[in-house]
Amino acid sequence: MEKAGPFLRSLSPLLLPLRCCKKMASISAGSSGDAGTAFKLLLSCPSGLSRSRVLVSFDRSYDRTTHPDSKLEESINEIWNHRLQKNPSLYSGLKFRYGGHAVHDVNGFGQESSICLHLGLTDYRTFVGTNLNPLWEKFLISSEDDTLRSQHMSNPLGNGAIVESSDKRILILQRSYNVGEFPGYFVFPGGHSEPQEIGISAHESDKGSTNSVLLNEKVSQEMFDGIIREVVEEIGVPADSLTEPIFIGVSRREMNVRPTAFFFLKCNKDSSEIRNLYSKAQDGFESTQLYAVTMDDLKRMALHMPGCHRGGVALYELMIEATKDS
Repeated sequence: MEKAGPFLRSLSPLLLPLRCCKKMASISAGSSGDAGTAFKLLLSCPSGLSRSRVLVSFDRSYDRTTHPDSKLEESINEIWNHRLQKNPSLYSGLKFRYGGHAVHDVNGFGQESSICLHLGLTDYRTFVGTNLNPLWEKFLISSEDDTLRSQHMSNPLGNGAIVESSDKRILILQRSYNVGEFPGYFVFPGGHSEPQEIGISAHESDKGSTNSVLLNEKVSQEMFDGIIREVVEEIGVPADSLTEPIFIGVSRREMNVRPTAFFFLKCNKDSSEIRNLYSKAQDGFESTQLYAVTMDDLKRMALHMPGCHRGGVALYELMIEATKDS
């Protein structure tokens, strides 16, 4: 399988973008006037980070905290029960919750820099009742610190894949008009890493330091395995046609403050082969069409992307610039 080595030559240029990303201003939706496309970059790693440079601290301290307003908190149950009545097949599966990140500069010069994602647990029910609640803004508190501001939100960490075909096209899906969020919008393939995939059903009540290290390793590995799984299921390409993913950052949709981690991968098949495979994709029902586009096309389509995915375009552009500089 082809590796993504050319994008990992030097991490020293990453230090400034990594340290400053929290201070980046929200980027507006532009002329489209669609508030759902606005985003903020929470973390940018333009030269890309391999699996060994993406650490995880998985701990209950990064779980959501209960809002002091009992009526607002009760609205979570009300919204979920209302959805269940309409669709009894809904399932409140576990997700990893994004609780912030830290930058680790091992040797003082950035050559061994890595990032550590702070992850807790949440579930789909709480996501529906907080992030997708019509009163979602009431769950936020006033703070310049994004993590503190969103402490009462579910904030499951989504994932998105920027996949480049062998003929240098980027793969984009158009969401089905039957999905609950952003029907008809353009998106990158993706979804969520799954705690159940690595046997996590709850936080361990008494975990030793060795078990904690091993668990953090498993969660980090699931982030990289999970994005490959999403691409295979949604696009239909075989896993062995893909390079190892490299992590390029985290964006957040301003509407509903939903975070998404983005990865870059290459596929050794051309766009025509991929289109044929897409017709048989396992999760093809979630989208209506696959596009293989140029960078110019991607920029135009970004105006009709949910904010978290539009942020993925911005992260990809930063990666392209970094590779030119290197």
